[in-house]
Amino acid sequence: MNYKTILSGILLVSLLIGCGPKDPEYTGYLFAYFTGNGPGQEQVHYALSKDGFSYYALNNNEPIIDSKSISRSGGVRDPHILRGKDGWFYMVLTDLYVPEMGWQNTAMVMLKSKDLVSWEHTVIDIPETYTETFGDVFRVWAPQTIYDDAAGKYMLYWSMLQPGGRDIIYYAYANEDFSGLEAEPKQLLYKEGACIDGDIVKKDGKFYLFFKNEDNDAKGIMLAISDKINEGYEVQEGFVDQTESAVEGSGTFQLNTTGQYILMYDMYTSGKYQFCVSDDLKTFKVIDEDINMNFHPRHGSVIPITQEEMDRLMSKWGKLGGLTYGTNNPAAKSNNFEITDQEIIIPVKPGTDVSQFDPQLDVYPGVAVSPTESQDFNNGAVTYTFSMGDVSQEVQVSVPALGNPVLDGFYADPEIIYSEREQKYYLYPTSDGFHGWSGKYFEVFESPDLMNWTNKGKIIDLTTDVEWADRNAWAPCAIEVKTGDAYQYFHYFTAAQKIGVAIANNPDGPFVDSGKALIDFRPEGVKGGQEIDPDVFHDPVSGKNYLYWGNGYMAAVELNDDMVSIKKETLTVMTPDQTFREGTEVFYREGEYYFMWSEDDTRSPNYRVRYATADSPLGPLNIPEDNLVIEKDPSQGIYGTGHNSTVYSKENDQWYIVYHRFNKPNGIKMGDAAGFNREVCIDEMNFNEDGSIIQVKPTLSGISL
Repeated sequence: MNYKTILSGILLVSLLIGCGPKDPEYTGYLFAYFTGNGPGQEQVHYALSKDGFSYYALNNNEPIIDSKSISRSGGVRDPHILRGKDGWFYMVLTDLYVPEMGWQNTAMVMLKSKDLVSWEHTVIDIPETYTETFGDVFRVWAPQTIYDDAAGKYMLYWSMLQPGGRDIIYYAYANEDFSGLEAEPKQLLYKEGACIDGDIVKKDGKFYLFFKNEDNDAKGIMLAISDKINEGYEVQEGFVDQTESAVEGSGTFQLNTTGQYILMYDMYTSGKYQFCVSDDLKTFKVIDEDINMNFHPRHGSVIPITQEEMDRLMSKWGKLGGLTYGTNNPAAKSNNFEITDQEIIIPVKPGTDVSQFDPQLDVYPGVAVSPTESQDFNNGAVTYTFSMGDVSQEVQVSVPALGNPVLDGFYADPEIIYSEREQKYYLYPTSDGFHGWSGKYFEVFESPDLMNWTNKGKIIDLTTDVEWADRNAWAPCAIEVKTGDAYQYFHYFTAAQKIGVAIANNPDGPFVDSGKALIDFRPEGVKGGQEIDPDVFHDPVSGKNYLYWGNGYMAAVELNDDMVSIKKETLTVMTPDQTFREGTEVFYREGEYYFMWSEDDTRSPNYRVRYATADSPLGPLNIPEDNLVIEKDPSQGIYGTGHNSTVYSKENDQWYIVYHRFNKPNGIKMGDAAGFNREVCIDEMNFNEDGSIIQVKPTLSGISL
């Protein structure tokens, strides 16, 4: 049972016995955030929530303020909003545009608003304003605001860095109209080591200052407590964040219903935002399983808002089609759920009966949707109505049957084999969806027909099964080897930019690592690149087996009969041309050897596959003038088609290409993260009479047998 379920039960019981909380003044929450470090991403965005757990991005996750109109740099970060005591809202921001400035800046932005829609702004440049003391400051980061009841004024606090020093959290009071600072900043937190990203919460007469400790050997969110708002903070032992990953940008808010506190922070190297709950602001429990967002935030803040304020924001920026964030129907390809202003597309697996189909839409709290019963989608889209408060909108919901992607979830670098022993296909991919390609295990999938795949589970976990590497489980390949009446299976894989091999007696494992890296060196004469992306090939002519690998170069070597060692004297560098990046794939057809590779970067929409031919497994290569195998198709929303394998079906005399692409529809909007949120597809691959490959048009529908 999850935290939200428990919380709902407690509230229901307390209401029934007459001791529950009174109707709150606030009925929802506003989340202000920015989205990244790239061009156009350092801007203020808004999201709404009814319960503090599920958040819906306003304005289709586009900015609600143009950064260029309020900042000197053209970018703003770390938005912090405060509800004032005087009926105004106050927001402060870091004035920084990372693509041009790196991590150095000198200014922050102060804004105020009566309605959360229209904002007045002032830019405060610290070195210009306080030349004598802070004229050499080159970092002004993450300002926040709190009301000082004792002083009757608004206090700003932020971190600054001067040459030869460390990041220190300072404070100053705002002037009466919130357009500047009253006096020179003073140090707020005294602690050895650098500190940034302060966040103050008042509870029971004490002030809790959360901050990021920037000491090189101990980074994380820490807590300091004081009886006074602007002095006397005592740093507590340990860290309050609940992860081993890098974190920053803590933000704290109180739940309207229970009075409990939420501590959230930006896991900036993991591509995630973590939420924790606390009763005392000292101990925290992770509740990530209860959090839903249709966007990826960076360092932001949450405030409670009234229904009137929520309606105003919805009226200005709400897109009701986006108030559903997914589907619970098991037949749906949930990662490919697509929303536009007027349409919701729910791809389903081929063969799904859509004559009585219930989309089982996940909607945000406070959102109503109708109809609620199953509908007939055989004749096309069905009209659904979404409503929130007094606002409603009709949306067309369609349920197309799509074969691609063929696997549920994020996977990449697919290797496919046909097992003669099992008379089935086996697919060995990279487990994807991990920030920075940080996956640590491999899985295998089984299919009788290339269309219906069963996950047979993990076959290698670097953290438990491999002694010589524990990171970056990438780009495997596999082969079935028959000796007499016995079969063995060899799984070559990348780990920590080296290539290893594991052995099994069955195509779905268990696999046992050989105990050492097979390829942990760079071929002589090769400069740069990585020892990754193995491909194993059995030559039906000579009976020999070969291993290929390389990023930035293509290397080949003959394997010994044991399949776990190489004949180093046969090592050949056979890089095709300047288009070669990685992902070699070799196969044999009608007397010719085909060599495929991926061009460009897996994070690029233009990632694609080219090929060459040869008369032997070690070349030389003949590169056709028109050698493109597959590339993006923007008209279908297909991007980043690359790192492939191939398989031949004797049953219908057909070749197939197995490749990965960006997630559809979100990948093209994710920037570099698209390169580790990929999905596996299969399409037919055909040849001209002269043996040349006919360029493959990637499809959404996939294959049919």
